[in-house]
Amino acid sequence: MSDISYAAPKPILPFLAPLERGLAPLAEPLLRVTTGLLLVPHGAQKLFGWFGGYGLEATGQFFATKLGLPPALALVAGLIEFAGGLMLAAGLLTRPVAALVFGLMAVAVLQVHLGAGFFWTAGGYEYPLFWAVAALYFVLRGGGRASLDTVIGREF
Repeated sequence: MSDISYAAPKPILPFLAPLERGLAPLAEPLLRVTTGLLLVPHGAQKLFGWFGGYGLEATGQFFATKLGLPPALALVAGLIEFAGGLMLAAGLLTRPVAALVFGLMAVAVLQVHLGAGFFWTAGGYEYPLFWAVAALYFVLRGGGRASLDTVIGREF
């Protein structure tokens, strides 16, 4: 491996550099919290029928009849999105939870959305692919300094 070092790029608008330096530490926790919290309502739809969802039984039937998946996977998917989303937002067990989210979204892309094309508005894979990549980021990086993993002094 070479020891190539790169100079930091000069800002296009230098007067914004202090603002950027001040806000930069918030970027990673903001992405983690947002990723987690935006998953929660999707899990609540599957588990409880909230937010226009169908609940666990109907979601299980959908998984079986339309996707050819075992109905029990509706519970697994709902728990990953609901409880996993809360845990990801808090930064608790960040890497394993993010790995579960990544796996769930990979299945969603391949089993559900790929045949509908790219755009989410047509049921395509754009949205679950984005969440898979966001989750993969936290698999690789962990929860960061502003996480419960850091508070308890343990990263899994």
